[in-house]
Amino acid sequence: MMKILLGVLTFAALSGGGTLAWQASRNTAPIVESAYVSDTEQAQLAPRRLIIGLDISKSNPLIDNPDFAAKVGAKIADEVSKLGFASEVHVRTFGSYDAGMNNFAFDAVLSVRNRPENVAAEVEKLVAGTPMLVQRGRFHPQDYTNILGFLDNMNESVGCDAMPTTIVLASDGIEDSELAHLDNAESHLPAPDGRPYRGCAELEILGIGQGTKSPTKTTRLRNEWSRWAQQAGFPRFIGLNDW
Repeated sequence: MMKILLGVLTFAALSGGGTLAWQASRNTAPIVESAYVSDTEQAQLAPRRLIIGLDISKSNPLIDNPDFAAKVGAKIADEVSKLGFASEVHVRTFGSYDAGMNNFAFDAVLSVRNRPENVAAEVEKLVAGTPMLVQRGRFHPQDYTNILGFLDNMNESVGCDAMPTTIVLASDGIEDSELAHLDNAESHLPAPDGRPYRGCAELEILGIGQGTKSPTKTTRLRNEWSRWAQQAGFPRFIGLNDW
């Protein structure tokens, strides 16, 4: 199990103080409130794992569009707030296939002391504040988008064992690596080797096709990832351009 509140310490290091002191923007939407769930009901919910990947590549509007980043942050926060106690939340950044460029980590195990709504609020601040973190040089925009590489690393390091696991990517879905260049209509995602994600519950991409301003490209990207996810062993894929 990952250490409880490791992410809070990481946030403190990013913000340069004891608490997270910034806000994404004046237009940032408040966290989506869900119906009140008692501690007893929270404990009765089956533990789940949520792995959240933030695409910091230059093609992704998440890095420079505060309104879109706030929208993604609210969507992800709503998912976190509905988790039960003993659930895990893991947040990572990705882009270039270089661990030194993607060294951000937020990990939390939900409990009475580390409540879902509190963790959801912290995650929302992070996602909504991505453009600000980029402006301040704390996140570095990257020239490549290794989505498949990120998924492989998360599968090896965290995996889908022990509890149902959903992987959520805040990404435009444009793989741009030695494996594929999806901005090119002639390029396709390679077939996975076996079904490496069998046992995972779901793959979500929030913002697929964003920035392309093309319904045709968005549909093609969604079809590419839907096909790949099914082949890789995910029983469910969701690719949202907007919501």
